[in-house]
Amino acid sequence: MSKLNELANIGQSVWLDFISRSLIKSGELKNLINDGLRGMTSNPTIFDKAIANSSDYDEDIKSVVNSGLPVEDVYEKLALTDIGLAADEMLRVYNQTKGLDGYVSIEVNPHLAHDTKETIKQATRIFKKLGKPNVMIKIPATEEGLPAISQVLGSGVNVNVTLIFSNDMYKKVIDAFLTGLENFDKAGGDISKLASVASFFVSRVDTAVDKELTIKGNKDLLGKIAVANSKIAYEIWEEMFNTERWKKLSAKGARKQRLLWASTSTKNPNYSKVLYVDELIGADTVNTMPPETIKDFIDIGKVAITINKGVDEAKNQLKNLKELGIDLSLITDKLLVDGLKSFSASFDSLMNSLKAKLDKFK
Repeated sequence: MSKLNELANIGQSVWLDFISRSLIKSGELKNLINDGLRGMTSNPTIFDKAIANSSDYDEDIKSVVNSGLPVEDVYEKLALTDIGLAADEMLRVYNQTKGLDGYVSIEVNPHLAHDTKETIKQATRIFKKLGKPNVMIKIPATEEGLPAISQVLGSGVNVNVTLIFSNDMYKKVIDAFLTGLENFDKAGGDISKLASVASFFVSRVDTAVDKELTIKGNKDLLGKIAVANSKIAYEIWEEMFNTERWKKLSAKGARKQRLLWASTSTKNPNYSKVLYVDELIGADTVNTMPPETIKDFIDIGKVAITINKGVDEAKNQLKNLKELGIDLSLITDKLLVDGLKSFSASFDSLMNSLKAKLDKFK
C-alpha cells in the first residue's frame, strides 16, 4: 500500500498543489490518483507558471487570437479547461469516497479579495460554468470574503476558503461555513451534497516568525510556531464541530468543513523536508502539497497521527512567543496582506504574458 493510501486510512487526504495541461494529458495525474492522490488545488501563481512558462497552451491561445476576447477571458478559458479536465480525472475518487474527496479547486480573481459582491458573482458563475460536482471555488479569508463564503455556500457552491493564517480568523471562517449550510438548508438545498475545506497556511508563519526570533536572539522557538499555530487550529476545529449548532446540521447529513494544511513545502533548508506534513497528520484533514513535497513524504515521511500530540507544548510555545514581545496576530495579518499581493502580482504577470502571446500570434 502506498504512503498516500496509508494516510487516507488514518483520516488525512493528500491533494496536489499544482496543475498543468501536461500533467493531465501525459497520464501523470492518472498515475498519481492510482497511487492515492485524492484532490488538487490551484492558485494564480500555479497558473502563471503553467501557462506563461510553457508552450502547452499555445495552440489554444492561437485559436482565440482573432476572437476579440479580453485577456482575462482568455485566461479563464484556459484555466477552466484545465480544471474541467482534472475534475473529470478526479471524478472516480469523488465517487469512490462518496463526495469526501476528488475535488479540484480554482481561485476567484485575487483582485476581488475585498469585494464581497463581485466575489459572489464570479464564484457562482465559474461553478455553474464548469458544471461539475467535484469543483471547489477558492475564496480568500478576508473580512469581505466571510459574507461571500456564506452566500456562495448558501447557493450550493463548494468552497475552499484560502489564505487563513490566524486562529481568530479561522473561527470566523467556521462560523461563515455554518451560516452557509444553514442558509442552503433553509432554501431547501441538500446540505449533504455541499463540501468545503479551510486552507490554513503553515510554513509562511515560520518564515516570518523566525526572522523576529533571530532579531530577539531566541533559538528555542525557531521552526516551532507554524506547527504550534496549526495544532491550536485543529483543537478549535474539534471544539467547533462538537457544538449543538453543528450537531443540528450533521443530523441532516452535513459534512464537516475539513482543515486543509496549505503552504506545506519547507522553506528553510535546515528543517526537515516533511516538517509540515509529519507534524500535522490527523483525522478529517487534508494536506495539499506540491509535487516535490509529495515525493519527499513518500521517501522519508512517517505515517502516524501527530496533530493531537504536544498540544500543551504548542500552547506554551505560543505563550513564550508573546512573552518575547512578538505579536503573532500582527504577523498573520501581514501574511494575509502579503499573500493577496503575491497572488495578485502572479495574476497580473499572467495577464501580461498572455497579452504578449496573443500579440505574438496575431
